Amino acid sequence: MSNTRTNENVIAITGASSGIGEETARQLVDNGFKVALLARSEDKLNMLVDELGKENAFAVKADVSNFNEVESALKSVKEHFGRIDGIFANAGRGAKAAGIEKGDVEDWNGMLGANVNGLLYTAKAGLPYLRDTKGHFIITSSVAGRIALKGSVYGASKWFAYGFGQNLAEEMREWGGRCTTICPGMVNTPFFDEPKEDKLQPADIANSVLFALRAEASACVREVYVMPAK
Repeated sequence: MSNTRTNENVIAITGASSGIGEETARQLVDNGFKVALLARSEDKLNMLVDELGKENAFAVKADVSNFNEVESALKSVKEHFGRIDGIFANAGRGAKAAGIEKGDVEDWNGMLGANVNGLLYTAKAGLPYLRDTKGHFIITSSVAGRIALKGSVYGASKWFAYGFGQNLAEEMREWGGRCTTICPGMVNTPFFDEPKEDKLQPADIANSVLFALRAEASACVREVYVMPAK
């Protein structure tokens, strides 16, 4: 994809019902894209479709930790819009307790289902569509996937996301596709119980997605590393 855009470009977003995914959907529509919204919260997705307009947005309820749901959702997107030009694999969650010794195994299973399996499943189900359009796969990793955090299983899951993005970029390169891994510092989203107004905002990450998508066809933005200015 080049920086020449038409209203036929379709980007599917996982974790689209709030935070980074929700704001990215808004900015993409404002910049001439169509968006497919995937998340578990059907009510929130439908509200966002109403805001963005049904001519611009399409919602499908899906849990990324379930491969069959992801596969079915992306099939519905292709049937609705006729194409998928990009996928923003943004869905993820944190752990309730820090550290290994105090960690909860069931909580880990849920987090890894979203952060690791969800990423794998989204790529597995989505790559055939992106191959058709020589499209773009974008991943939300984290600064936590580039540094050591004492006992952090969440951080380890983001190390996976970071490494997976680098490997996937090489695989997609063989057929003209592109892959970008975005590594934000702390972002003020519902991920946290308390507001983080002095940190990055969802719009900052949405801008990073747009930056990667708008790169010339001759260039692949492999990584965007974004930290709060303060």
